[in-house]
Amino acid sequence: MSSKTRSVYLTSPEGDSGKSTIALGVLDLLTRQVQRVGVFRPITRNGANNTKDDDVERDYVLELLLEHDGVELTYEQSVGVTYAEVHANPDEALAKIINRYHEVEQLCDAVVVVGSDYTDVVGPTELAFNARIAANLGAPVLLVLSGAGRTPEAIHQLFEVSAGELANNHASILGTVINRTKPGEEAVVKAAFESTHTPVWTVPEEPFLTAPTVRQLMKAVEGRLVNGDDTLLGREVLDVQVGAMNFEHLLGKLIDGAVVITPGDRVDVLLGLLTSQTAKSFPSLAGIILNGGFFPPESVSRLLDDIEPSVPIIQTDLGTFNTASNASRVRGRLSKESQRKVDTAMALFEQNIDGKALLEALEVERPEAAVTPLMFEYELLSRARENKKHIVLPEGTDDRILRAASTLLQRQVADITILGDEATIRARATELGLNIADATVLDTHSGEMFEEFAAEYARLRAHKGVTVERAREIVSSVSYFGTMMVQLGYADGMVSGAAHTTAHTIRPAFEVIKTTPDTSVVSSVFMMCLEDRVLVYGDCAVNPDPTAEQLADIAISSAETATQFGVAPRIAMLSYSTGDSGAGADVDKVRQATEIVRTRRPDLEVEGPIQYDAAVDASVAASKLPDSAVAGRATVFVFPDLNTGNNTYKAVQRSAGAVAVGPILQGLRKPVNDLSRGALVQDIVNTVAITAIQAQGIEAAALAAEAR
Repeated sequence: MSSKTRSVYLTSPEGDSGKSTIALGVLDLLTRQVQRVGVFRPITRNGANNTKDDDVERDYVLELLLEHDGVELTYEQSVGVTYAEVHANPDEALAKIINRYHEVEQLCDAVVVVGSDYTDVVGPTELAFNARIAANLGAPVLLVLSGAGRTPEAIHQLFEVSAGELANNHASILGTVINRTKPGEEAVVKAAFESTHTPVWTVPEEPFLTAPTVRQLMKAVEGRLVNGDDTLLGREVLDVQVGAMNFEHLLGKLIDGAVVITPGDRVDVLLGLLTSQTAKSFPSLAGIILNGGFFPPESVSRLLDDIEPSVPIIQTDLGTFNTASNASRVRGRLSKESQRKVDTAMALFEQNIDGKALLEALEVERPEAAVTPLMFEYELLSRARENKKHIVLPEGTDDRILRAASTLLQRQVADITILGDEATIRARATELGLNIADATVLDTHSGEMFEEFAAEYARLRAHKGVTVERAREIVSSVSYFGTMMVQLGYADGMVSGAAHTTAHTIRPAFEVIKTTPDTSVVSSVFMMCLEDRVLVYGDCAVNPDPTAEQLADIAISSAETATQFGVAPRIAMLSYSTGDSGAGADVDKVRQATEIVRTRRPDLEVEGPIQYDAAVDASVAASKLPDSAVAGRATVFVFPDLNTGNNTYKAVQRSAGAVAVGPILQGLRKPVNDLSRGALVQDIVNTVAITAIQAQGIEAAALAAEAR
C-alpha cells in the first residue's frame, strides 16, 4: 500500500437507509486488508468535548464501529463537530472537520468516514454539506440509498438527484449501495442502473436489523424489570401483542421473540404465558409487559418468585393504549450489544457486496510482508467458506457454543451439528436471541446412529474386550459420539473442550481416528498472531517430554500445518544452546531430532539446536549462526518439551499482546480440535474454521492420491 491514506465517505440523502450496516461491512473489509484502520464521524449529536455523563446520547454508530477489532481510536479522536456547530457557522465547522480528520489520517492506513444521519435538521442541504466534506477530505463517496417501499424507477430517480448534488459539490462517487431492497427484487433494481458508470450493489431488507430489544421497549414504556433474567433484556423483539383477550385466543397469536402487553391485574394471562414457556412446543417469549400500574397480589408474587421465570417481566404505569403506542414506535438499531445483529449485518455485506471490487476501486492493497491477527482470522473464515465442511460441536449445553454456532451459520463458514437434547438446545438458543435454525441437533442416547456407533466402536475396540453393551455406554458420551461421527463420515471434523478437559476431547480420537500412517504421535501447534506476522509454536499442549523421533514428527507436522495456513515453514528446533556451543542430554535430543527431520524431509529448511533469540533476531543470528537459512527468520518453533512450550506461548501471548489461535491438533487422520475451557466465542469460531480447513486439506490429499 502507498503512503497515502485511503478513505471512503459513506453518505445518504435521507435517514433510515441502513448506512451503519454498510459502514460495518466496509470497516471489517479494510481491517482484514491493512494494519491501521480508523473511523471518523464528521457530524454527531455528541461532540468530542462531551462525555458519557452528558445529557446528549453518544453516537451509537460510532461506538459500534470503534468496538470493532483492529480500530484503536478513541471516541473523542473520531468525531468532528456537532450539529449545533454546523448550524452556527457551516464554514467554520467544515474547517474544524477537515483539521480533525487529518489528525486521524496521520494515525491510519485507511479511514471509514460515516456521514451525518439526519438525526437533527440541518435542512435540505444536508447531503450537499456531506458532499462538501467528502470533497475537502479527498474521500470518494460510497452512496447508500434505501430501497424500502420504492420502485426501481423511484430508486434510480433518487440516485440521479443525489448524484447531481454530489457532483455539484465536487464529490466523486466510488459506488452505490441500494440497501433494504425487497427480497427477490435485487436483479430488477440493479437492472435500472445499467447505464450507471460506477459499481452498484443491492442488499435485501432484513427486518431483524430493525427489531428493537426488550430493554428499548422497557425504556419506551417507562417500565421497570420486576422479575425474570435481566441478561435477556438484550433479546430482539420480533412482535408485540396486546393480551387483553381471553388467553386461549392470545395463545394462537404468539411467535418466538414476541412481547405481550397485558394489564397487570390479568393474573390468568400472566400465569398462562409463564406456563406456555415451560412447554417445549410453544413459542419462546422475549418479554411480558404488565401495564396500568397493577401487579399481581402477594400470593401470586410469591408464586412467581418460586417459579423463577427467565422471561423478563416488566411493569409500567402507562395504560394499554399508551403502552402499545410507545412500543410500536420503537425502532431497533445495529449496535455492539447484539452479536446476532452484527453477524446478520456482516453476512448481508459479504453475500451481496463484492469486497474485492470495492478494495480495487479504493486502490487498497494488502502489504506483502504484513499479516495482522485480523487478516489471519479473515483468511480462515474465507477459506473455510470456499468449500464448506460439516463440523460437529458436542457441547450444546454451553451458551458459548450456541453463540458461535449462530455466527458460523449466519456467516456461512461451516455446516454445524450440535449434540444434546434438541428441544432444550433450540429453546435456549431462542431465549438468547440466536438463530441456529440451520443447525442439526442430535441426541447422543438414541436413534439409528447411536446403535451404528456402538457396533462400530465395539468392533474397533474388541481387542480390548469392549462389548456392544459397554460400547453403548461409551458412545453416549458427547465426545465419543462426535468422534464416531467424524470417523464414519457423518461430519468432517469435531471441535470440543469448552466444557471438557483436553483428555476428554482427544482420548476418543486416539482410540478411534488414530494417527496418519507416517506419523507416530499426535501433537499440537498454536498459531501466534503478532502485530504484523504469524508464527507457529509446537508442541505446547499435548506431549510432555517427546523423544527425538517424536520431536522430529512434531517438527514435520508443524511445518505441514504452517504450509496449510499460509506460513512458509522455516523450522527452529529450540534448545538452550545454539549450534555446537553446548552439550548434554537435552541438547543432544534436539540435535538428533534435527538430523532426523533433515533425513526424512530434505526439502524442509530446519536449524537446530538453536536458541530463541538466534531464531528470531537477525543481528543475533549473524553472530551465532551466520550461514543459516533459518536463523533470524524462523517461522516454525519446535519446543523441546511441553513445560517450555506451554510457558513460552503464554508469555508471548500475555506480554507481547499476541493472539494465540489453537491448540490445533495435528497428526490425526481426520481433524479433531480442542478448546480452552476459557475459550471466547471468537476462539470457537476460529477453531471451527481451522478444523474445516484441515478437513479440506485431507480431502484434497485423498483426491490427489486417487488421481495418482
